[in-house]
Amino acid sequence: MYHRTRHAADNPVRRDADRTRTRLHAAFASACLLAAICGVMVGRAVWHDGSRAAEATAGHRHAVTATTTAATAYVAAPRPASPPLTVAPATWHYPGHRAHTQSVPVPAGTRTGDTVEVWVDDRGDAAPAPPTTSDVAVQAVGYGTGVLSGIVLAAGALVRVCLMTVDARSARAWEAEWADVEPLWSGRLRPGQGAGDD
Repeated sequence: MYHRTRHAADNPVRRDADRTRTRLHAAFASACLLAAICGVMVGRAVWHDGSRAAEATAGHRHAVTATTTAATAYVAAPRPASPPLTVAPATWHYPGHRAHTQSVPVPAGTRTGDTVEVWVDDRGDAAPAPPTTSDVAVQAVGYGTGVLSGIVLAAGALVRVCLMTVDARSARAWEAEWADVEPLWSGRLRPGQGAGDD
């Protein structure tokens, strides 16, 4: 009856290294849970902040119809991995009858005299389009995933280093214990031991 009620930690076969490994695995599982919580919290915060910023930006962006005044050209995209942008000089009126002429992004194949939609700010200057809901969602998911991945990777690396240290110490302990037990178990004499010595 006694052997059934003894706690697993009292198992004489279970070594300190085994207990340490169990604690490290539990710590990594806890870190993964913490990473998920932090990732969700950061993602929600970015979503709320991004939604408010997009709403504020949308209040100062206006879609106007512009007319291209020359042929299209290609310019480098803001991001290195993105394809070149097609731009063309265009003219529009905003606010009121105030005329503006600037090079703006246009669809490929746009010809001189075609009409295109242009986003402008309150002064009528060309400006980026306001962020969409999908833009904000992608940003929120990106930040949340980044935080989650960062915590998991950092915790995994730390636990890995700790496990390697535990394994090295355990191997040295096994070698030392085996050096004491093996001669008795195999009947081989220890160095410096005589045949009549016990």
